[in-house]
Amino acid sequence: LLAYAALGLGFIGIFVPGLPTVPFILLSAFAATRGSERLHQRLLADPRFGPMILDWQAHRAVSRRAKKAASWAMLGCAGILLLMTASVEGHRWWMTALALFSMLAVAVWLWRRPEPPKT
Repeated sequence: LLAYAALGLGFIGIFVPGLPTVPFILLSAFAATRGSERLHQRLLADPRFGPMILDWQAHRAVSRRAKKAASWAMLGCAGILLLMTASVEGHRWWMTALALFSMLAVAVWLWRRPEPPKT
């Protein structure tokens, strides 16, 4: 159930800005290894997600391309957040700061992950 729920959230994340896709796909693959071998094999065979899942499972590695894409997406979200909250009267500054700090923490963690070995 967790595998399918995470896969659904990952799919929704493709279309909803700010909702991550890759972490939910990785969670789905993790849960599928324990509950649905069929789903796990389908995820591994997927041309978009399969290589990322295999890199994560084998090396706990994230490709440079994925790191750049995630960083640019977070930077874009941070920019939109700052633009949208700058004109809101009564907005609490710490709400924006918390979101920005969270994105920064994820970016630092992500860039500290190794890159997959060259094949």
